[in-house]
Amino acid sequence: MQKSAARILLVEDDANLSLVMKDNLQKRGYQIIHARDGREAMEKIRTETFDLILLDVMLPHVDGLTIAERVREQNKMVPIVFVSAKSMTEDKLAGFRVGADDYVTKPFHMDELDFKIKVFLRRSAAAPHMDPQKSTFRIGRYLFDFPNLTLTLDDQEENLTMREGEVLLLLCQKLNEIVPRNVLLNQIWGSDDYFLGRSLDVFISRLRKYLKDDPDVQIVNIHGVGFKLKVKS
Repeated sequence: MQKSAARILLVEDDANLSLVMKDNLQKRGYQIIHARDGREAMEKIRTETFDLILLDVMLPHVDGLTIAERVREQNKMVPIVFVSAKSMTEDKLAGFRVGADDYVTKPFHMDELDFKIKVFLRRSAAAPHMDPQKSTFRIGRYLFDFPNLTLTLDDQEENLTMREGEVLLLLCQKLNEIVPRNVLLNQIWGSDDYFLGRSLDVFISRLRKYLKDDPDVQIVNIHGVGFKLKVKS
């Protein structure tokens, strides 16, 4: 049986760029659904399902940051990749704060974008098939289920994004040990540059918020070195 093509929502208001992106990505085997503005994107997100969303920031009617926030209110699983001309560090961090998984700055090479898409789709496909004994963890009172990207405390379940889950997974694998920043960055993002270091801090802050209801659980910042997921015995 032939594997179905991944469905990608491309939200881009530039007619020429969207045509080039759509044509190129379709030739690479993806099914591309194009939305020309934020309002159209919101309607498609409401009525259809996607394997990944490529999202511009500056859009007519509804901006990309708002769209990402709305998506994350309903769906933590679908990867969101911002593709934007806004290249300042604070612009990128704003994208991560509203739930984006990655950020590509225009102009970009299609091979770079295709690489990021393949990484997310491969990880999404692989997660449900991981060995449960190696991918579920007891963190104090929490149960972290990486294949399902859930963090459960009693009867309260928090859904994590793929990036949040990947960061927490690496910390869990080295429980009560220091995980160097460069190890986290290289294994998850494939690079350890300054901007990605700032984005890692955003994900750590979100994980601390999710884990705040058990005082015996902490993500400790070892200044200049890395992070430790610390659980009291």
